[in-house]
Amino acid sequence: MSNVLPVEDLSKTYLEHAMVINNFVIKIGSQIKDSLCRVFGDGVQYEWRANDDKVMIPDVSIICNLRDRKNISFTGIPRFVMEVLSNATEEYDRHEKMNIYCKVGVSEYWIVDWRKKSVEIYLFDFEEDGTGYPYLYKTVTAQNKEELQLVMFPNLKITFEELFDLGEY
Repeated sequence: MSNVLPVEDLSKTYLEHAMVINNFVIKIGSQIKDSLCRVFGDGVQYEWRANDDKVMIPDVSIICNLRDRKNISFTGIPRFVMEVLSNATEEYDRHEKMNIYCKVGVSEYWIVDWRKKSVEIYLFDFEEDGTGYPYLYKTVTAQNKEELQLVMFPNLKITFEELFDLGEY
């Protein structure tokens, strides 16, 4: 039982996790509304044949093919996905989820750690045989915070401070 967090730690984790997601969705959503793309928080699910139609629910996604749907799930591939780490999901986000996003053809994947205030920006590339692989394009921390930028959507802007604005509560 030693690895179980006390309830108050979980609620704090949940709140900060949710705030980072909301910060991104609100800031980017206000800039993207005149395009064909939309940004979604963690209420949207995807089902992809390449993932055996298992449901995936990213923390944040930007998708530009909104018509590709099956019931309540999108079947299209988001161009951008962000996962916000928590103690419970870090391994899954860094390994299985990254591999699935790579396999289905997501272009850009952010792993955001609100505990360390860091953003790892991964891009996916392909071997000659077509096998996809992730590579770390850039890590952004307070030291190089002005480098925070969406690679696939260079016109969209969110600052390091805006992303990690956790308020005082």
